[in-house]
Amino acid sequence: MGRIAGLKGMRHVAIKVKDVARSKDFYQEILGMDVVWEPDAENVYLSSGCDNIAIHRVPANFANDAQEKQLDHLGFVVESIERVKELEQEFTAKGVRMVHPFKIHRDGSASFYFGDPDGIVIQMLYEPQLSTQTIK
Repeated sequence: MGRIAGLKGMRHVAIKVKDVARSKDFYQEILGMDVVWEPDAENVYLSSGCDNIAIHRVPANFANDAQEKQLDHLGFVVESIERVKELEQEFTAKGVRMVHPFKIHRDGSASFYFGDPDGIVIQMLYEPQLSTQTIK
């Protein structure tokens, strides 16, 4: 199966959180994302320039267990293995909860995983093919 004309790849993810303001602060402060649209207190959209994450509030009594989660993790592509290592150290210094430590994988990629305030797992990933791409 070939590529679909005009398709640029996955650039948008939506997540469900209990506290939109807390998550907005986390994605701005830890990942350097900017707010691109905040229609109300229950929804905010952020971007790092080539992507978009939608954050939507769920009720406080929302079940936050394995049956409710529909997302394994978010992945952010990083330019180099060295930068992945640096980010792990920077995030640890900021008190971010680590899920899986830095590791170099068999395919030459490298990553670590951490959790956002709602327990959503995020991967910082150097991937030999993706990390060398230039997005215009």
